[in-house]
This record gives sequence, structure tokens and C-alpha cells, in this order.
Amino acid sequence: MSSLALATTAPPEWAAERANLHRRIGELEQYAQRLEQRLAWFERQLFGEKSERRHLAPPPEQLALGAGLGGAEPAAAPAQAVAAHQRRRRARAESEEPTLFFDPARVPVETIVVPNPALAELPAEAYTVIGEKVTHRLAQRPGSYVALKYVRPLVKLKESAALSCPSAPPAVLEGGRADVSFLAGLVIDKFLYHLPLYRQHQRLTAAGITVTRQWLTQQVLAVALLLAPIVAAMLEEIRACRVKAMDETPIKAGRKGKGQLKTGYFWPIWGDTDDGGGGDIVFLFRPSRAAIHVREALGERVDKAMVLLSDGYRVYAQYAEALGIALAQCWAHTRRGFERAKDLEPEAVTEALERIGALYAIEAEIRDQGLAGAAKREYRLAHAKPLVEAFFAWAERQLTHAALLPSNPLTKALHYALERREALSVYLSDPDVPIDTNHLERALRPIPLGRRNWLFCWSEVGAEAVATLQSLIVTCRLHDIDPYDYLVDVLQRIDRHPASEVYLLTPRRWKHHFAAHPLRSDLHRLNG
Repeated sequence: MSSLALATTAPPEWAAERANLHRRIGELEQYAQRLEQRLAWFERQLFGEKSERRHLAPPPEQLALGAGLGGAEPAAAPAQAVAAHQRRRRARAESEEPTLFFDPARVPVETIVVPNPALAELPAEAYTVIGEKVTHRLAQRPGSYVALKYVRPLVKLKESAALSCPSAPPAVLEGGRADVSFLAGLVIDKFLYHLPLYRQHQRLTAAGITVTRQWLTQQVLAVALLLAPIVAAMLEEIRACRVKAMDETPIKAGRKGKGQLKTGYFWPIWGDTDDGGGGDIVFLFRPSRAAIHVREALGERVDKAMVLLSDGYRVYAQYAEALGIALAQCWAHTRRGFERAKDLEPEAVTEALERIGALYAIEAEIRDQGLAGAAKREYRLAHAKPLVEAFFAWAERQLTHAALLPSNPLTKALHYALERREALSVYLSDPDVPIDTNHLERALRPIPLGRRNWLFCWSEVGAEAVATLQSLIVTCRLHDIDPYDYLVDVLQRIDRHPASEVYLLTPRRWKHHFAAHPLRSDLHRLNG
């Protein structure tokens, strides 16, 4: 019996079962495709390049290492006659010092005089010292902690029989046992070099210092509380900036249940300052990823000329639409969508990456030429705008002509880009808007790096402290400020500084007002 006759005589339930089988086969094919995509992603994480930089294949005429071995001898290169000459050796004065690998103004130097065994039996008048040779080696003590002993003479005046004794120098934390240098070092080690407090406690114990881990935690929280008004002033200045960027990253903070912690979020906000100093960054801790936190952070009374730069998370678009401001989005996030599809659609992805790479090449040319303002805007419009329009036209053709399933990662990447066409084009006509949020992600990097070491924050209060201290440390590094020098100065200055001028203590303004003559600790004065 033919298949046609079988189909016409088959009972209705067979047709329904056949339809279910076809549907199931389609689901399995899509599932297999997703598994292949995930497997390829994991292989890239284990064996591929970790950076987003493209590594182009070498030209075909380039031989691989060892390609010429074991075969015929390569042809000898033609000889080239050169003029005979003698190279004169440059004389160096004995007093000329070799290049040092450290800064002697910041690194203590201990001098060791090496005796000359040839002079052991000779009297002093038998030889003359005509110079010296110096060698430096890097050494380390097991912990660089110092106990400052303040001796205050107690005297009795003979005439009045009154006792007199000077007061102890004031401490940053009233009644505290920690010098400002220790507090600054404690914070820098934890939040800049990601050394957890329990490891610092082990190092202190090994150095012969008996303190508790709870005491270390209290010192960090107290320092963060002192510095919180400075971060609040930074946030107010960022809110006044015309161009801002915002992102978010998760962090475990606060007890959820037995053996469980809540998931909160750090929200970094970058503001483009008008003085061209590189901008400021503030981290805010919030318990969720809800849209209300964007409104709380940026405010609801904004200049209509404001531009918000972000990734594709929808809450930023909702905020921009509600307040009538421009939303710019990140080309790096757009590029990552195509990166995820390169194993399934290598040819199309390669073309997409080349088109996006051309936009970044134009940005590199702008930096090399030092363009800014109107000149930067005109250069982008003349060179980048045609490429952006060509990219979106290509993306539309891919969706129209290519037979792509909705679940295909290339389809998702194309839709992601086309849905954000207007936001991805904002930077073309606004020279103050970066092409991506990579500068913000670089500033955000200490949070995921820290999570590898301290893993989580025990409480919401601890997360608030992390946000405060990282705001100041990251902004210091943006402005080429040594965070240690900044903290030592500001922790001593903040209690005597007028509250109405706290904004002068933000790293960017501190650099102009106080960095030339910062306050130092007593330890620094002793060493000096």
C-alpha cells in the first residue's frame, strides 16, 4: 500500500501523533543547537582568548614556526657590503649612579657597608678610598607594622605644685589604638589589593600584634562612616553632569536564611566632569535591580540635555523615556552578542565584527589626532556615520535573506542591534558621549575581583562600606592620585573641614587644593 493511501486511511489520532512528533523533533533540534552553543562557549572560556580583542589569522605567506626545518636549506641572503668601522665605548663617570628600580623618596633604604678583606691587615694610612660602588637589592620584613610610643612628660611645678602633662595627639577614631597610617593601609590592602581582613589578621598575628578580627572590621566600618559625606558630595556633582553612565553588578550581602545570603547590587555611576579631569565614579549599594533605584540614584529633576549611557538593560530606557532625556547605548555590548554566535555563524559574525571594529578604528584615530568638541563631532559624522548606517542596512539584509531560526544567537544579536539603532547612534552627534561603557566596566572591575577573595558582604552595612570606600579608591586611580596619600590626608582633615565645603575633599578637587602639601602621619614625620 502506498504512503498516500496509508495517509488517507490512517485514523485521525495518528495524524495528531505525527504532528506531536514533528513538534518534538523541532524542539530537540533547537535544544541540541543551544547545547552546542553552550559547549562552544565553555571551550572558549577554558582554551580561548579571555580578552575581547580580535586576533586575526596570519597572512598565508607567513610560515609557521619550524616550517623551514627538515627540508631544503633556505637560500642564502645576498651579501651586503658595509663600511668597516670601530665602535667607541662610551665612558661613564664613576660618580654616575645606575638607574634605580624604586623611588628612594618612598622606599626606606638601609645601608650596609661591605668590608674589604684585602684591607684587613693594612693600617689606614696604607690606602686611599677613591670612590665606591653601589648595589641595591629588594628586601622585605615579615610585616611592616610599627608601634608608635608617645612619651608625655608629667611635671610638677615647684611654685604652684600643679601637675602638667600634654594631651595625647588626637586620633582619627576617638580613643582608638590605630594610627591614620594603619587605617589607610588596612583599607588599601582590602579594597585595592583584595586582601581579606582574615588574611590581614593572620599577618598581624605573625608580626606579633594581638588584635581581633572584629576590631579590624570595626575600624573599616568606622572609616567608611567618616568618608560617607565625601561620597555623597561626589554623587551630587555627578548628578549635575550632562553625560552620565550607569551599570550594575551583583553581590551577596545580608542574611536570607540559614546558610544563605541575599543578592544585592552595586550600581556604579560615572559622570563626565566639565574640567576634563576624567570624571568621577560613585558606587551605590541597593538591595535589588529594580527600576526605582535608577530614579533614586540619578534623580527625577534633570536637565533635558542630559545623556545617559548604558547597556541594554530596559530600566535605563524606561528612565530616559519617562524624563525625556537621550539614551545612548554601548557598542561593546552589541559586539558581544555577535561574539556568542561566531561558532554557529562564523562568516556573518566575522563580517559583523569587522564592521564594528571599523568604528573603533575611527575612535582610535580621533584619540591620536587629539580631536575634541566640534572637531570630534564632525569627524564622527564624516567617517563613522556612513559605517553605522551601512552596518544596520547589512543587519536588516541578514534577517531578511538568511534562513535563521529565532533561537539562533545570530538572530538575537541582529535583533538586539536593530532594536537599539537610535540609541547606538547618539554618540555620532555628541562628542562628549563615549562609544561604549568600557571605561565604566574597567572601574567596576574591583568588585568582581574582590568577590574572588572576600566572596561576599556579611551585611547590608558592610556592602554600604564597600561602596563608599571603592568610590573613593577607584576615583583616585582615575585621577592618578595615590589612594594611600589621599586617605591619610583626608582622614585627618575631615573633622576640621567645614561641612559646607566637603566637596573640596572629593579626589578630583583634593588634587587641586591639597595634594601639593598633604597631611602625613606621625610615622612619616619620624622617617622623614
